[in-house]
Amino acid sequence: MLTIDPKETPVPKLHQYLLGSVAPRPIAFASTLNETGVSNLAPFSFFNVFSANPPIAIFSPARRGRDNTTKHTFENVKQIAECVINVVNYDLLHQMNLASTEYPDGVSEFVKAGLTPLASEKVKPFRVAESPIQMECVVKQVIELGADGGAGNLIVCEVVLMHINENILDDEGRISPMKLDQVARMGGHYYTRANKGLFELPQPVKIGMGVDMLPADIRNSKILTGNNLGQLGMIESLPDETMVNEYKLTELADLFIQHEKNKTVLEQKLHEQAKALLDTGNVQDAWKTLLAFND
Repeated sequence: MLTIDPKETPVPKLHQYLLGSVAPRPIAFASTLNETGVSNLAPFSFFNVFSANPPIAIFSPARRGRDNTTKHTFENVKQIAECVINVVNYDLLHQMNLASTEYPDGVSEFVKAGLTPLASEKVKPFRVAESPIQMECVVKQVIELGADGGAGNLIVCEVVLMHINENILDDEGRISPMKLDQVARMGGHYYTRANKGLFELPQPVKIGMGVDMLPADIRNSKILTGNNLGQLGMIESLPDETMVNEYKLTELADLFIQHEKNKTVLEQKLHEQAKALLDTGNVQDAWKTLLAFND
């Protein structure tokens, strides 16, 4: 049996062992405000509930291991001691992943991830309207566990109001795991989906351009879901014109010939094909398909 001494193990390696050992972990999709009123939204899998009376949830925006900096969420709750914990289901997966991108201070992840800020009733930070469960919280305590990279910062929250979408309730008024379709974090790039089991979701390595930068006809598509838009917003820049033209001539030629006289139907068919590509994780070809319409 492999024996690990934390004091003799590099922090990144110890981090991997811990995350692989304690899983699946629920995700706190936490929204906060800074003192100038700018919203921040970020996911944290160091999270759980620890009491029902009073109702207490705790999550931890740890110090970054690579440079020992702290996250905007941690800084925000020290300025305004409130937050909203939004539950992540599968329908929010890719928008949550996009929101985990480390955008500069002052940039709202609500905007970048294409999510709707919904006014809370008892706290200042906004709720995520698309989340099936939203918990308005007052931060009771912030416990800093260390000063070095990788150290956690426990945000101890009292839930002062909950909002639950009635569509996820069963006949007895309880939350149905099947209807909720929640996702949780495993080790590495793995997640688990309540209804389907394990799947892999690579973390962003670069700053995605965001849903707000998508062309209006794509952003307002009646075919593409919020999750699809999150996937599209993950890339840094659009495919170039040459790549789009080549794809149009080789992969989309039949579609354009078939619907050349009806642009409305053609656009719909292209969006449907792009959605099918996105649902299999093929973001680049989905972009080429969408951009071919106006090429």
